[in-house]
Amino acid sequence: MNVEWLWVKIAPEYREKFVQIDEEIWTSFLSQAPGFVKKEVWISPDDKGELVIVIHWTSQALKEPIQKEILDKIEQNFLEALGIPFQLLESRFYQVRKARNSCHITQE
Repeated sequence: MNVEWLWVKIAPEYREKFVQIDEEIWTSFLSQAPGFVKKEVWISPDDKGELVIVIHWTSQALKEPIQKEILDKIEQNFLEALGIPFQLLESRFYQVRKARNSCHITQE
Protein backbone atom coordinates (compact mmCIF):
# COMPACT_ATOMS: atom_id res chain seq x y z
CA MET A 1 0.00 0.00 0.00
CA ASN A 2 1.17 3.51 -0.83
CA VAL A 3 -0.14 6.85 0.35
CA GLU A 4 -0.02 10.20 -1.38
CA TRP A 5 -0.32 13.11 1.10
CA LEU A 6 -1.15 16.67 0.00
CA TRP A 7 -1.32 19.72 2.29
CA VAL A 8 -3.39 22.58 0.89
CA LYS A 9 -4.10 26.14 2.05
CA ILE A 10 -7.07 28.07 0.72
CA ALA A 11 -9.09 31.07 1.84
CA PRO A 12 -11.48 29.72 4.51
CA GLU A 13 -14.58 30.91 2.67
CA TYR A 14 -13.63 28.73 -0.33
CA ARG A 15 -12.80 25.51 1.52
CA GLU A 16 -16.12 23.79 0.78
CA LYS A 17 -16.01 24.84 -2.87
CA PHE A 18 -12.52 23.33 -3.10
CA VAL A 19 -13.74 20.05 -1.56
CA GLN A 20 -16.71 19.90 -3.93
CA ILE A 21 -14.75 20.63 -7.12
CA ASP A 22 -11.99 18.26 -6.01
CA GLU A 23 -14.57 15.49 -5.62
CA GLU A 24 -16.18 16.21 -8.99
CA ILE A 25 -12.94 16.36 -10.97
CA TRP A 26 -9.98 14.74 -9.20
CA THR A 27 -11.73 12.03 -7.20
CA SER A 28 -13.91 11.03 -10.16
CA PHE A 29 -10.83 10.69 -12.33
CA LEU A 30 -8.56 9.00 -9.79
CA SER A 31 -11.19 6.47 -8.74
CA GLN A 32 -10.91 4.98 -12.26
CA ALA A 33 -7.10 4.82 -12.20
CA PRO A 34 -5.24 1.51 -11.82
CA GLY A 35 -4.25 0.93 -8.22
CA PHE A 36 -6.61 3.47 -6.67
CA VAL A 37 -7.92 2.31 -3.27
CA LYS A 38 -9.52 5.33 -1.62
CA LYS A 39 -9.23 9.05 -1.07
CA GLU A 40 -9.77 11.03 2.11
CA VAL A 41 -10.09 14.79 2.58
CA TRP A 42 -9.23 15.97 6.07
CA ILE A 43 -10.33 19.38 7.33
CA SER A 44 -8.87 21.16 10.29
CA PRO A 45 -11.26 22.26 13.04
CA ASP A 46 -8.69 24.89 14.04
CA ASP A 47 -7.79 26.29 10.61
CA LYS A 48 -10.71 26.58 8.18
CA GLY A 49 -8.30 27.25 5.33
CA GLU A 50 -6.32 24.04 5.70
CA LEU A 51 -6.97 20.72 3.98
CA VAL A 52 -5.05 17.49 3.86
CA ILE A 53 -5.81 15.11 1.00
CA VAL A 54 -4.76 11.50 1.45
CA ILE A 55 -4.91 9.09 -1.49
CA HIS A 56 -4.32 5.38 -0.94
CA TRP A 57 -2.84 3.33 -3.77
CA THR A 58 -1.90 -0.30 -4.24
CA SER A 59 1.56 -1.07 -5.54
CA GLN A 60 -0.10 -1.56 -8.95
CA ALA A 61 -0.25 2.24 -9.22
CA LEU A 62 3.55 2.32 -9.31
CA LYS A 63 3.62 -0.23 -12.12
CA GLU A 64 0.99 1.59 -14.20
CA PRO A 65 1.58 5.32 -13.66
CA ILE A 66 -0.89 7.83 -15.07
CA GLN A 67 0.57 9.72 -18.02
CA LYS A 68 1.74 13.24 -17.19
CA GLU A 69 -0.23 14.74 -20.08
CA ILE A 70 -3.46 13.32 -18.68
CA LEU A 71 -2.67 14.58 -15.17
CA ASP A 72 -1.87 18.04 -16.57
CA LYS A 73 -5.24 18.14 -18.37
CA ILE A 74 -7.16 17.10 -15.25
CA GLU A 75 -5.26 19.73 -13.22
CA GLN A 76 -6.13 22.41 -15.80
CA ASN A 77 -9.82 21.40 -15.67
CA PHE A 78 -9.71 21.55 -11.88
CA LEU A 79 -8.08 25.01 -11.80
CA GLU A 80 -10.58 26.40 -14.31
CA ALA A 81 -13.58 24.97 -12.43
CA LEU A 82 -12.28 26.16 -9.06
CA GLY A 83 -11.41 29.63 -10.32
CA ILE A 84 -9.76 30.75 -7.09
CA PRO A 85 -6.16 30.59 -5.88
CA PHE A 86 -4.87 28.05 -3.39
CA GLN A 87 -1.46 26.83 -2.28
CA LEU A 88 -0.16 23.31 -2.34
CA LEU A 89 2.14 23.65 0.66
CA GLU A 90 3.49 20.13 0.64
CA SER A 91 3.21 16.90 -1.29
CA ARG A 92 4.61 13.62 -0.02
CA PHE A 93 4.49 9.95 -0.93
CA TYR A 94 4.70 7.16 1.63
CA GLN A 95 4.76 3.40 1.65
CA VAL A 96 2.67 1.77 4.35
CA ARG A 97 4.95 -0.38 6.45
CA LYS A 98 2.31 -1.72 8.81
CA ALA A 99 -1.46 -1.27 9.18
CA ARG A 100 -4.18 -2.74 11.30
CA ASN A 101 -7.90 -2.43 10.60
CA SER A 102 -10.32 -2.50 13.47
CA CYS A 103 -13.31 -0.57 12.14
CA HIS A 104 -14.23 1.86 9.42
CA ILE A 105 -15.78 5.19 10.36
CA THR A 106 -17.12 7.43 7.63
CA GLN A 107 -18.34 10.92 8.35
CA GLU A 108 -19.23 13.69 5.94
